[in-house]
Amino acid sequence: VAMQPQPELHIRSHAKAKYEATAGVMASAQRIGLTKLGIVGSEQFVN
Repeated sequence: VAMQPQPELHIRSHAKAKYEATAGVMASAQRIGLTKLGIVGSEQFVN
């Protein structure tokens, strides 16, 4: 039986969302075995 490829979870947090909410989503994803996590939309904070 071939294993299914690991899905990627891309998180785009609302600008007013608390850090704890986003961190909680990421922690939950890791608990169920997701390892490919990414935060998108943070480019505006670079430099």
